[in-house]
Amino acid sequence: NLHANGASFFFICIYLHIARGFYYGSYLYKETWNTGIILLLTLMATAFVGYVLPWGQMSFWGATVITNLFSAIPYIGQTLVEWAWGGFSVDNPTLTRFFALHFLLPFMITSLVIIHLTFLHESGSNNPLGIPSNCDKIPFHPYFSLKDLLGFAIMLLSLTTLALFSP
Repeated sequence: NLHANGASFFFICIYLHIARGFYYGSYLYKETWNTGIILLLTLMATAFVGYVLPWGQMSFWGATVITNLFSAIPYIGQTLVEWAWGGFSVDNPTLTRFFALHFLLPFMITSLVIIHLTFLHESGSNNPLGIPSNCDKIPFHPYFSLKDLLGFAIMLLSLTTLALFSP
């Protein structure tokens, strides 16, 4: 499935990005790092609700188990679970809600990416040495924009190759 494989490729890129952030010490820039964490959690939520959409046995039980984790929240847990389900068990209303979330969350992700990049522009990128070197600073656009475009093209080419030669 092209969509599922694309999500897997995307998460591989995200995990590599986080590893690079740890290596370069990017977590020291709190605003950029915190928006990145919120972005990761939103991406994981989008992937989870997308995982439920095929509506097979694995999807059904995945939705049941993960949404039941909310029942551990004191006082409001069970109400929260029933609200997420749209009833008293995982059923068609759950699927409808998860489909709507799977459609709407990417717009929130796009907004968070813009916020994340805005904070990155304010703080500047980090380097492995951690030494600020203003004389060697490279402007974000066009260098990093083209670099991101190349990375996207490589990911898209890999995904297309996987989809065409291993359907």
